[in-house]
Amino acid sequence: MEEEQIREALNAHWQASAAGDANAEHDIYADDAICDYPQSGERIHGRSNLQALRSHHPGKPSGFTVKRILGKGDLWITEYTITYQGRPAFTVSIMEFRNGKVVHETQYFSDPFEAPAWRSQWVERIG
Repeated sequence: MEEEQIREALNAHWQASAAGDANAEHDIYADDAICDYPQSGERIHGRSNLQALRSHHPGKPSGFTVKRILGKGDLWITEYTITYQGRPAFTVSIMEFRNGKVVHETQYFSDPFEAPAWRSQWVERIG
């Protein structure tokens, strides 16, 4: 799969995710895809399990904003924010492709936090 086709597939995936279209959202995954959540120590085996897990999430996202998509070849990274019940979760998705489908995804989620005052002289506030 060419890089432009992967980028188009990713855009369709994230648009479907934002729209709550569970079927279209999971078209990008191979049947035997693996998805890891390192922060909670979980691994989801297979596209059907991943779709079922996401379909049963108790709080549907009220916001979904892709900040950027970067990648080359079979490795692609998306940085985005999901809002659940008014709280943003900053998220990074690392996707590995084979034959045009995601075979392995790793997702990291982070809640926002206050910047410490001690480093204010060296930083610029963004957001």
